[in-house]
Amino acid sequence: MTASLDRWLRMVTALGAREGPEPTPAGMCSACADLLAVGGAGILVMAGGGVPGASFASNLLAVNLEELQFTLGVGPRVDAYTRGVPVLGTDLAAPGARWVGFCGPAVEAGVRSVFSFPLHVGAARIGALTVYRAGPGPLGDDTFADALILAEVVTRALLAAQAGLPDGSLAVGLRSEGAFHASVHQASGMVSVQLDVGVGEALA
Repeated sequence: MTASLDRWLRMVTALGAREGPEPTPAGMCSACADLLAVGGAGILVMAGGGVPGASFASNLLAVNLEELQFTLGVGPRVDAYTRGVPVLGTDLAAPGARWVGFCGPAVEAGVRSVFSFPLHVGAARIGALTVYRAGPGPLGDDTFADALILAEVVTRALLAAQAGLPDGSLAVGLRSEGAFHASVHQASGMVSVQLDVGVGEALA
């Protein structure tokens, strides 16, 4: 058995043990965060034509940062989806860090590094898997390889949920179950202004 096949089987088995034969997007977020030992994970599902369909997250931290990227229209998940390649932000607090408007609030919320992986089959892209860590630095070769496999597994699960539906539509489970809305981000922003505290503290 090759090392890559062994890694694939290990990730699929671990994900299946947590989620069962019919995984949900929200459940897959939590499973990915656990398997990669990161602080949070989010899944963006596009509805077609470059229009965001739904976002899912493992915890409130990931909810806030996924929604922030939606509001700003910039961030690692946006780049991963549009470019079709992994996007690696190893230190959001470093001088000259990209994604103006995203890095500051992310660091305030307790995130120093973020990694986003496109969900795609060939040239067809359907979304992005993004993971957040408290500390700076790269994921490491093994964790990065695991993340690539998890992105592929998530892609296949989402495509299975979408099978038979017309372009531009989302399966019921992808439109509602576990999805979050702008209200969380808007509320934390209001609290931040009203109490004159950072976004991270407002979120808490």
